[in-house]
Amino acid sequence: MPDVVSTRTVLPAGGGAYALPSLTLGIFLNDQPGHRLAHGSSQAAHRPLSKNQGWILPAGSEGLCEYDAELEFVSVSLSHTLLEEFGIGRSFEFEAVVGALDPLLLSLSLSADSFEGNGALYRDTMQRALAAQLIQSVKPLPAWNAGIEDARLRRVLDHIHDNLAKDLSLTAMAELAAMSSTHFSKAFKKALGQSPLQYVIKARLERASVLLKTTQLSVAEVAWRCGYQDLSRFGQHFKRLYGATPAVFRSG
Repeated sequence: MPDVVSTRTVLPAGGGAYALPSLTLGIFLNDQPGHRLAHGSSQAAHRPLSKNQGWILPAGSEGLCEYDAELEFVSVSLSHTLLEEFGIGRSFEFEAVVGALDPLLLSLSLSADSFEGNGALYRDTMQRALAAQLIQSVKPLPAWNAGIEDARLRRVLDHIHDNLAKDLSLTAMAELAAMSSTHFSKAFKKALGQSPLQYVIKARLERASVLLKTTQLSVAEVAWRCGYQDLSRFGQHFKRLYGATPAVFRSG
């Protein structure tokens, strides 16, 4: 992709899910008092935005954007190649910006679609000025140390093991770690070598194996106590990990 891609879009009232492969800035060109945004989750929160306000979201961001009136906006995406010139790698994470934008960044972003028409030197200079100003406008998130001693990770793991029978939420885990859901999922996998979902499934099945060997609870009751409402799914997951059905495992 080009180093900077600028697009102007008009959308009818409504909204929906979004997924951003590149670091992207959005600027609303009309007021949206009913705007709602979810970043890294499916629960949208009311985030009213006025004309010339917007958001900056890291590469890989997913979520939901909703609005009650026709929306006109500009989006500006920066390539990984351009960001690497400033020492910013693909895994660069920062606190999402939603609301007022830096005035110089706003001006550069609104004029980004004109960079191409004034010669290569002008284009390259202005694109790098935009990238530099954007990077200065965001707050990098602290790295999650991969060690199990990290207090945030320990809080999440304690929460998981204390609530294996409940409907565990990625959003709740991310909040305990003080991260967005997207950043949390990446950091969790980096720290433990598996996604939160994979970790929870294994923890539930390990607890189930103990209950099957040490109690007289029925297989259905064990499944329920380990967070499975679907007995068939419990059996499939259990056999995949232990090579036997719960009943055979208990009798073996």
